[in-house]
Amino acid sequence: MNGRNTIKEMYREERPYEKCEQYGAMNLTDVELLAVLLRTGTKGENSLHLSERILHPDFAQEGILNIHHWSMEQLMQLKGIGKVKAIQILCLSELAKRLSKAEARSGLDFSAPETIAQYYMEDMRHQTKELLKLLLLNSRAKLIGESDISRGTVNTTLVSPREVFIEALRKNAVSVILLHNHPSGDPTPSKDDVLITRRVLDAGRIIGIELLDHIIIGDNCYISLRDKGFFC
Repeated sequence: MNGRNTIKEMYREERPYEKCEQYGAMNLTDVELLAVLLRTGTKGENSLHLSERILHPDFAQEGILNIHHWSMEQLMQLKGIGKVKAIQILCLSELAKRLSKAEARSGLDFSAPETIAQYYMEDMRHQTKELLKLLLLNSRAKLIGESDISRGTVNTTLVSPREVFIEALRKNAVSVILLHNHPSGDPTPSKDDVLITRRVLDAGRIIGIELLDHIIIGDNCYISLRDKGFFC
């Protein structure tokens, strides 16, 4: 496809809007769907070619998932992307995450690590740095709050049981769950992950607030340290 051709110069059945109207949105490619949302390209480049550059940049191979990796500043460095289009793309990324999270919410069970991992997967797996979340539960194992404990490298020098339980006591939590991501995509626990888990587990037993699990999110995969036997 020649990116210099305008949408109007394309055959009617090849135009994204008309193709959607005639065949349905499910028959549009990822590039075509984004082109419909962007609406216009720029001088010398139609919206399809612009969408192709956004979804398939030279530096990444993830296709549609690249939507989640662009920042406002990076998008505005692309020819043809101003503030309005950059905001549209960022909002599309956030909407996709929220749709995925809302779909997982109906099956969320805080006694089942797979449902917790599914619920937080889209929030966590696209993070470029490690993010440690604390999930606070009441006596019926219902979520009463969550907070970010640490952003960056999750290690024993940055995370202390004191931080965890001050927040838990403030919210009158009966139990807690630790949740963090590995930007590498591999959820295999590190030495620090295991040490943090054991320190929080031991402190919780003294205070009377149970650590139910520590779940590590990878790229569409996860590990529950409880399931792996680290809570014995």
